[in-house]
Amino acid sequence: MVLPERTDVLVVGAGPTGLAVATTLAGYGIAATVVDRLAEPPVTSRAAVVHAGTLEVLDRIGVAAPLATRGLHSVRFVVRDRDRVLATVPFDRLPSRYPYALLISQAETEAVLADRLTALGGRVLRPYEMTGLDLDGDGAVARFAGGGTVRARWVVGADGMHSRVRELAGIRFGGPADPGESFLLADVRVESALPRDQVTLFLSRRGPLVWAPLPDGTVRLVASVADAPREPQARHFQALLDERGPARRPDRVVEVAWASRFRIHHRIADSYRRGPVLLAGDAAHVHSPAGGQGMNLGLRDAVALGDALAAGPQALDGYAADRRPRAEEVLGFAAGLTRLAAAPPALRPLRDLLLRTASALPPTRHRLAVRLAGFEPHPPPAAASAG
Repeated sequence: MVLPERTDVLVVGAGPTGLAVATTLAGYGIAATVVDRLAEPPVTSRAAVVHAGTLEVLDRIGVAAPLATRGLHSVRFVVRDRDRVLATVPFDRLPSRYPYALLISQAETEAVLADRLTALGGRVLRPYEMTGLDLDGDGAVARFAGGGTVRARWVVGADGMHSRVRELAGIRFGGPADPGESFLLADVRVESALPRDQVTLFLSRRGPLVWAPLPDGTVRLVASVADAPREPQARHFQALLDERGPARRPDRVVEVAWASRFRIHHRIADSYRRGPVLLAGDAAHVHSPAGGQGMNLGLRDAVALGDALAAGPQALDGYAADRRPRAEEVLGFAAGLTRLAAAPPALRPLRDLLLRTASALPPTRHRLAVRLAGFEPHPPPAAASAG
């Protein structure tokens, strides 16, 4: 498919955020041009949860219902120390039509979004890698490998943590450049006695381990490690389960469907807008995977940005002013969860006592469930006045 010479909105990146921006715009009858540097969408699962607050937002663009039919509904989040339950956070009383955490591969989430975009007349152009971006009074001219150009009134950077759009627009990505703690993650087939309707976080002296079932029968494992191997194998994940997982009825890894490693970054763009350039998703913010907030925040960014673009230029400063404080709050929340999971040995008895006490108080349990579920408060006063 050939690039157009002109477009009103150019969306760079066809991950969940870019697809959700374009789908939101298509619902308003606005056609966006979506480009991606990959010839085919990735098939690995990567992010694996869509929270209730995000599903409520996605319901507005016709995506929540088909997602809900494909995913596994997790009705609670459980924190354990081996076999001992420290806290239980129930989702079944959330103020939502989707009272659960939806466990679903990111590849499936992208497929549902792409189907919805196609149904509304949109499409993704592949493979097109943006190599240059010239801003002027009429918008921007994007240049692509191979010599193609597109003039756009607005350019949306939804191209991930290493965003070329953000870089070319000259927007600083604040925070430490060096990554922090390393993690292993994998989708594995396991023999396990753990319930398949809940996500379990195991806390241990060596670090946290997340155990999250997926609809295809695999289990997503995510664990902090001192030194992640380049090519993690089944034995690495079996060792993590033996060290941190259930003790009385231990899990046994049968097969590794997919595995990778990553390091934590905590960074946020100095601004979500520079002239005709707007950022959303990982191009604007990255943080710890604790709480499964990253893709969810990006999806909520995307629908908010689509609404703002449809409303006209006056709404775009409001988008930038509103979304960045929300990202700061999520970064702080994720960092706090990470610190809680990695508490030093001397503080762990106190941490465990606090978790058990909080879990025993229904109002506290409910507040934590709402927070984990991604329900956002009304826009801050600065953002409300900016729009």
